Amino acid sequence: MDFQLFSVVMLFLACVEQSLASCVVDSFTVKEDFDPKRYSGKWYALQKKDPEGLFLQDNISAEYTVDDDGAMVASSRGRVTLFGFWVVCADMAAQYSVPDPSRPGKMFMNYQGLASYLSSGGDNYWIIDTDYDNYAITYACRSLKEDGSCEDGYALVFSRNPRGLPPAIQRVVRQKQEEICMAGEFQPVLQSGAC
Repeated sequence: MDFQLFSVVMLFLACVEQSLASCVVDSFTVKEDFDPKRYSGKWYALQKKDPEGLFLQDNISAEYTVDDDGAMVASSRGRVTLFGFWVVCADMAAQYSVPDPSRPGKMFMNYQGLASYLSSGGDNYWIIDTDYDNYAITYACRSLKEDGSCEDGYALVFSRNPRGLPPAIQRVVRQKQEEICMAGEFQPVLQSGAC
């Protein structure tokens, strides 16, 4: 009986270790050979997993452009609630750099709110996956736990169409959400045209 209990405990620990190992942020894959020029254009957020603190709540869109030297920039817009009652459309701007040219899907984003009540800062910004024409999944981890998993992160599911994604692409998106250990954590993003 003791051997059976020991075997069950070891199996359980092996499963826990494997699940933790797969959630190590550095093990997440990003879009291979990411092409910023194909990614440029307008995207609409359909789902999001918020970080801690203030974050755009709905009607989120982003317009990505690539300048002559190949650097990507974005202007984003969405609604945010300030002071618990004041709902405004907010504008953000971001510039992206690629620390490792062999991994263009792993960028660093410097962002700033275009009003004094919005935050500024920098985050890792990864393109987990995209087909460039229909969907994109982005990911950022602001702080890591000691085991390498994410303490505070966020992710967005974008679409070129504000009305949604076809079922086949929704299945791909769900799979990618599992791969970044955020399955079940995403909330829908309202796209009513308010901004």
